[in-house]
Amino acid sequence: MKKGIHPEIHDVVVRCACGNAIESVSTESKIEIDICSKCHPFFSGVQKFVDRAGRIERFQTRYGMPPAKKGKK
Repeated sequence: MKKGIHPEIHDVVVRCACGNAIESVSTESKIEIDICSKCHPFFSGVQKFVDRAGRIERFQTRYGMPPAKKGKK
């Protein structure tokens, strides 16, 4: 292996948005993630409903799209 061309690898603490911290090894100095095995619905068994109705309505009004019809297709 050539010397001086490979990035340095060091210990890093990966922090999740839920507050969980995981120790790992990486070339990055700081890693922040949005979801981990502690808060992911598949691993935790708890489903969370994220209400995005406000964002969808704002998008539709901004770009002039009619609201989606709910019913039979």
